[in-house]
Amino acid sequence: MCSDLRVDSLPPALALMKPAPFAYETAPDLAGALDLLARHGGEAKVLAGGQSLVPLLNFRLARPSALIDINGVDELDYVRVDGEIARLGALVRHARLEGSNELASRVPLLREAVRHVGHAQIRNRGTIGGSVAHADPAAELPAVLCTLDASFRLRSVRGDRRLDWTEFFRGALETALDPDELLTEIEVRLPAAGSGQAFCEFARRRGDFAIGATIPYILKNAPCAVWVIREAMPEEQA
Repeated sequence: MCSDLRVDSLPPALALMKPAPFAYETAPDLAGALDLLARHGGEAKVLAGGQSLVPLLNFRLARPSALIDINGVDELDYVRVDGEIARLGALVRHARLEGSNELASRVPLLREAVRHVGHAQIRNRGTIGGSVAHADPAAELPAVLCTLDASFRLRSVRGDRRLDWTEFFRGALETALDPDELLTEIEVRLPAAGSGQAFCEFARRRGDFAIGATIPYILKNAPCAVWVIREAMPEEQA
């Protein structure tokens, strides 16, 4: 479904907006979202929680010709545990991860980390898929999902593919998502019995981006793996 709303078609008094003009499209379901992505190609951005995208739009660092709103795609909002795999729909909000007792008992690292994501208002809107697709190196969830050896399901009208984290993340703010693809699911293998994990983050203020974090993940009879994420201090930025 396509909305008739265009920012550049509004009356002058209403058109004084921070973002550059764009068309606004709403996807009624997953198939509709994939069709819209195929139609717009690399000229569109997907709107889920909007916690990373909207600031980029306001500063005009992102200038898409269209926004595709997937908030109505209920098919992507689920948390399931199938055997030894936890499956997280890309539209799951951070607050749902934080509040899931079942997931916390099986993958406690997710709850520990998500509590450091912004503030309650941000966790109520932000989605796990949006955080992963944005791939900010200072964000909590991408680092945790790498530590948990997660894999990611991508879909388009051309088909679907499954990538592990070493294939999906290509660098800071860069992933393997093609312009017509949508991240639909994150798969996390449940930690082995006897393993231990923890999440420790340092930030200037509670809710700020991390300056540094450690994620120890200890496996029985195996060395401890520690992942570190870090944001440059102001004096280190060019």
